[in-house]
Amino acid sequence: MDMLKQISDIGIVPVIKITDVNKAVPLAKALIDGGLPIAEITFRTDAAEDAIKAVSKAFPDMLVGAGTVLTIDQAKRAKDAGAKFIVSPGFNPKVVSWCLENDIIPTPGCTSPTEIEQALELGLKVVKFFPAEQSGGIAKIKALSAPYGNLKFIPTGGIDASNLLSYITNKKILACGGSFMVKEDYIENEQWDKITELTKEAVKTMLSFKIAHIGINSENADEAKKVAEMLSLVTGLPITKDGEKSVFAGTEFEVMKSMGRGKCGHIAISTTSVDRAVYHLSAKGVQFDEDSATYNADGSRKFIYIKEDIGGFGIHLVESK
Repeated sequence: MDMLKQISDIGIVPVIKITDVNKAVPLAKALIDGGLPIAEITFRTDAAEDAIKAVSKAFPDMLVGAGTVLTIDQAKRAKDAGAKFIVSPGFNPKVVSWCLENDIIPTPGCTSPTEIEQALELGLKVVKFFPAEQSGGIAKIKALSAPYGNLKFIPTGGIDASNLLSYITNKKILACGGSFMVKEDYIENEQWDKITELTKEAVKTMLSFKIAHIGINSENADEAKKVAEMLSLVTGLPITKDGEKSVFAGTEFEVMKSMGRGKCGHIAISTTSVDRAVYHLSAKGVQFDEDSATYNADGSRKFIYIKEDIGGFGIHLVESK
């Protein structure tokens, strides 16, 4: 899988400052157990290089990157230690060029049109936006991204569970960086269960699963209309749509005019990103019917069914509006 696509599917990049290399592997396991097999280990401490090496050896499939890379020498050391991507707080063309020449993905910090155009000139498709909140947040990213087509951002700095959704739901955001689930005192006190718990909560917040509607199968259009009218009567929901395939009572119930997918019907579950939901649920063993998928203009999924029915209902994911 393309690494940038994988980072996008994971959605959140934990940004780690670690001072004791012996804590690197249990920290990485806590993140993996929480659903985020990715980490940006910053070169703010002397332990960073050895921590990257230890995690890369223990968990070769984990996406381990090096952060706060300021020089070519640091970039070389990070790559030799096993880093799969390089992150810098600002735009250093020498570091970016070295990374491109040595087949390692750079994500330099860019918060102005000038820096963005320098990045585009070197062929970059993704840049870091740092410090995100202090630099204008999602409002500035929206304004900056308008002239620059397919360029995407990884905002980092001031992002936590309270504002994560305002960033991650924007199509210009590849992923969000954050340290709120890996605070220094959690690491120092070896609170691995706490880190796993907060990581799970972050993923849950990012995906924001909600029941969009319940679909009910009927034999024909006449039966569907009767069922929808009865649902309208007992719930007070109006008949909002009488279409070719179904009748809606409110937005909560879709009564099918034929025996659709699932023995009883279907349950639609909305999520901020179907692609991210598929990634995270697949990691838990859920299988999907790719033939059922539909797509947005940018190639991302907007709809897909889970392969197995649950309780007689087909289950599909749909992108929240």
